[in-house]
Amino acid sequence: MIRRPSPNHGPRPANTPIDMLVLHYTGMPEGRAALERMCDAEAKVSAHYMIDEDGTVYALVDEDRRAWHAGVGSWRGHDEINSRSIGIELVNPGHEFGYRAFPMAQMEALAELAPAILARHPIPSRNVVGHADVAPTRKEDPGELFDWAWLAARGVGLWPKTDMRAAPRSPAQVPGMLTRWGYAFEPGQIKPALIAFQRHFRPARFDGVADAETISRLAALLATIGDAP
Repeated sequence: MIRRPSPNHGPRPANTPIDMLVLHYTGMPEGRAALERMCDAEAKVSAHYMIDEDGTVYALVDEDRRAWHAGVGSWRGHDEINSRSIGIELVNPGHEFGYRAFPMAQMEALAELAPAILARHPIPSRNVVGHADVAPTRKEDPGELFDWAWLAARGVGLWPKTDMRAAPRSPAQVPGMLTRWGYAFEPGQIKPALIAFQRHFRPARFDGVADAETISRLAALLATIGDAP
């Protein structure tokens, strides 16, 4: 791990737990430029860590400090995401500059870093999220090419088990189901949240349509937390 201190951070509010891990992609053509930007005081953005495509990990902000990575967002009724989260940026050009798969060296570095973070803080598996999950109307990252299933198999986050028995749900129940899982959206504006869910848990198709497979995966996840219709 390489320490590269960023000036972009502040104090966390008193008595606020660190109970979220938020994953991002840098969304810039080059990793070096992303690193320089997060260390530029004028940019006013940062994360606690950045992982390059070759697996190099940069430590930018101490975990007890509030990094500036999530912006406006919400998860499970909490709006101040930066105050209660650890942010990790994964070098990737993103959808704007040639989105591509995340290399195994990068994923393996994440699979080593993330469990250590989870061991230090009371972060439940359902609170390991992407930037798109907390800000579905603004963000797409880390996107549909990020292998959440692979990461969950290594103890970081959750993945719906296809063999898990979940009570059948109807499309009319989907808004409430998404809300109970953690997503926030305005009445009648469910589509961005549904797309974010699909990018995370059903990446083969993320069209914002609550089809049977999407509903089944959402129901299976809710079953892991004891949610019943």
